[in-house]
Amino acid sequence: MGKRKTCAETPKTGKVDVILKAFWRDNDRFADLFNATVFEENQVLRPEMLQEADTDVSGTIRTVSSDEISLNRNRDVIKKTAMGVEFAILAVESQMKIHYAAPLRTMLYDGLGYQKEYSEITKRNKEKMRESGGESEQNKKEKQKRRMTSDEFLSKMRKEDRLHPIITIVVCYSEDIWDGPVCLKDMIIDMPEQIEKVFSDYKMNLVQIRDSGQYIFHNEDVKNLFEVSRLIYEENFQKLEMEYENKRLNGEMVRLIGKITGTDVLDEFEEDEEVEGSKMCKALENLKESGRVEGELNKIKEQITKKIAKGKTAEMIAEELEEEITVIRKLIKEMNL
Repeated sequence: MGKRKTCAETPKTGKVDVILKAFWRDNDRFADLFNATVFEENQVLRPEMLQEADTDVSGTIRTVSSDEISLNRNRDVIKKTAMGVEFAILAVESQMKIHYAAPLRTMLYDGLGYQKEYSEITKRNKEKMRESGGESEQNKKEKQKRRMTSDEFLSKMRKEDRLHPIITIVVCYSEDIWDGPVCLKDMIIDMPEQIEKVFSDYKMNLVQIRDSGQYIFHNEDVKNLFEVSRLIYEENFQKLEMEYENKRLNGEMVRLIGKITGTDVLDEFEEDEEVEGSKMCKALENLKESGRVEGELNKIKEQITKKIAKGKTAEMIAEELEEEITVIRKLIKEMNL
C-alpha cells in the first residue's frame, strides 16, 4: 500500500512514545481502555475516579552480600483509583514492536511498584517506632499498640499492613500479530509436571491493535485510534470509507494514527484542525493507488533487469514490453544498468 513505514522504520518513534503518554493520561481515554479490555466492558472505572500517580518506580534492592543494586525505571502512565476506602494502581505501557521478554519486564515494573510501596510502609513504621520512645505513662496503652513484635521487626511491616493491587495493560501498536509470550510461563523451558504444578506464573494483560476488533470502546478517541489503525493495517479502505467518510476527527488524532501506522500522508494534517473523514479516506486511497503504481513499476524494472542480462537493447525491451522507448531509457538510467 504505497510508501508506509513500519514503526521500526520511522525516525519519529521517540516522539510517538511521548504523544502516546499524553494521549493515555486523559482520564476518559484511560478509563475506557480498562473498562473495554481487562474489565470486559463493565463500566468499573469513571474518569473522576482516577488520579495521577508517580511514574517513577526506581528502587534499591539489597542482596545477600549486602550490596545494593539500583534499578531506575519509569512507567509510561500510572493512575490511582479509589476502591471503597482503599485504592488500586493502574498502569498503561505502550509497545511499538513485539517484545519477547514483555511478561518479564511487566513483572519487574509491577514488582518495583510493590517494592516502592513496601519501602514507604517500612519508613512509616520506623518513624512511629521512634516517636513512641518519648511517650508518657498516660499514653502507655497507645505505645503498646504501636510496638512491633519480633517477627514484625524483622520486615518492619506489621501483620495487618497490606499492599495495594497493581494492574498493568501493555498496548501493542505493531502491524504484526503478537507472536511473543503473554505470561512468564511462555518464557520458561518445558517443565516436568511436578515442577509446573508449583511454578508461580505471571500473566500479562496484552491489548493489540491488530486484535482490537473484539473490544467495544465508548470513548471516540480510543475507538478511532484502534479502529482506523487496524483498518489501515488490514488495507480495508472500503470499510474505512464506509465508517468514517461522514465523520470529523481532530487533527491531533489523525496525526497520531499516521505516526503509529507509519502513514506519512496522515502526518501532513495540522494538529489543531478538524479533519473531515472524507479527506482522510481520500488521502489513504491516493496512498493505496500510488502503491499500485509503484508495484507495477517495480515489476517493469525487474523485467528490464532480466532482459538486459540477456543482452537485449533498450529498443528491444521497449518493443517487448510495449512501452515508450523514452520511459525504458529513463528507467535504465535510474537503475544504473
